Amino acid sequence: MPEISTIYKISIIAFTLFFGASGSGCPVLECWFVQEKPGHGGGFSVPMSQEKSLMFISTEAFSEESFSRLHPPADISPSRIYYVTDPAGTFCSAALNPPKGSVNKPKCEINPFMPHASMVRWASALTDSAQSPVYLQADWFSVAAQGLDEQLTLSNIMRAPSASKEPQVILSVSSKTPVVRSRLGEAVLLDCGFWVDASSSVHGSGFSVEWRYQFRGEGRLVLAYDGKNDRFAETSETGADIDITGLYETGNASLVLEESQVRHSGTYICTVYLPHLLAQVAVDLEIVEPPSLSIYPSPLPLLVPGQVLVVQCEASGFAPHTLDLSWEFSGADGTSRSLGQGSVTGHRQATDGTFSQSSRLELDSGKLGLGRGGEVTCVAKHEGGTRRAAATLNVIGVSAPSIEDSMAMVAVALVLYGLIKFLSWTFCSSDSSETELKDKKEK
Repeated sequence: MPEISTIYKISIIAFTLFFGASGSGCPVLECWFVQEKPGHGGGFSVPMSQEKSLMFISTEAFSEESFSRLHPPADISPSRIYYVTDPAGTFCSAALNPPKGSVNKPKCEINPFMPHASMVRWASALTDSAQSPVYLQADWFSVAAQGLDEQLTLSNIMRAPSASKEPQVILSVSSKTPVVRSRLGEAVLLDCGFWVDASSSVHGSGFSVEWRYQFRGEGRLVLAYDGKNDRFAETSETGADIDITGLYETGNASLVLEESQVRHSGTYICTVYLPHLLAQVAVDLEIVEPPSLSIYPSPLPLLVPGQVLVVQCEASGFAPHTLDLSWEFSGADGTSRSLGQGSVTGHRQATDGTFSQSSRLELDSGKLGLGRGGEVTCVAKHEGGTRRAAATLNVIGVSAPSIEDSMAMVAVALVLYGLIKFLSWTFCSSDSSETELKDKKEK
């Protein structure tokens, strides 16, 4: 028993030391260290260099004992191995820690960061003083990371004492919804949260939050809040808001769009400003609305063999504009087949940003083999789902009778046969009675 107790204690101590060194399950994050190549001036095209890098992450400061248990790979330069203290565990998300042996890896990039005063007016009050604090005299880094399966996007600012490889996370901005899809008219939440290290000099010095929209080279300011002076910047955007209470209490900077419209599709950048620091994440919003279908004329007129009937399918109110229109025919015998795409028009855009498109199909019973008719269906395949609209087609004057017609003809024949038999029996009975009566009179 004493031996078992000793082994148990040793196991507990080893377990504690292991997870203490690894930051309670925080990942070892493989990154690329990207920076400008030395010796090149400014310009539109600046050569960049990238090196393999590694971050050991812990929620507590690394000790000498924990350093001794870490074994960096030999193919990474010691100058690009960092021992990161992350008190809030912002790097410790499961989205950044794939299962062992997984092929898919999170994306991570480290860049040198230069603290600077912000030039936007809603953050200018954070750096009223023209002097740079002594606190800024250190090595600063920005880390951008994307989790697996679009579960997380993260931007952290880290500070390390000069020439040290032990940075600490000072500011973290993240979103749990890097990609959002919404139907038209729905309220949309674009997640964004931030955290500031309470032990840093910038904590409690004020902050500002900015949401900016970008799409195909065009951009606009959606919302900006000056947390130091407690006021919003004037913008032309309507129907966008943030939770001020949550902003101060939990760092919830999420943007709420009250009613989504097609014009809202694009990239939204959430930026958090601290004195001389900023970090930002991007959230992609896509408005997806399936089409409404209508078939004209409605109802379809009767089709005579040799006549050509033109039908049209109108798809309207959909976004984005990619759409696949086609036709199908289901005969009276239950068989179905494709009638092709027909003649498809170009896209038309409505004032609300949604699109419409139509397909025109010529129905010739002789060429298409429509028999006595059936159901004509317009099929629209869209990113928002597949939609169908059907109309009944009746073909008259076809020489070959259908099964229903044949059954009806048999029924009529049986009725006529029965009627003839009944009349024949009636007449025969009448003639027989008259003959018997005549014979009695002659006697």
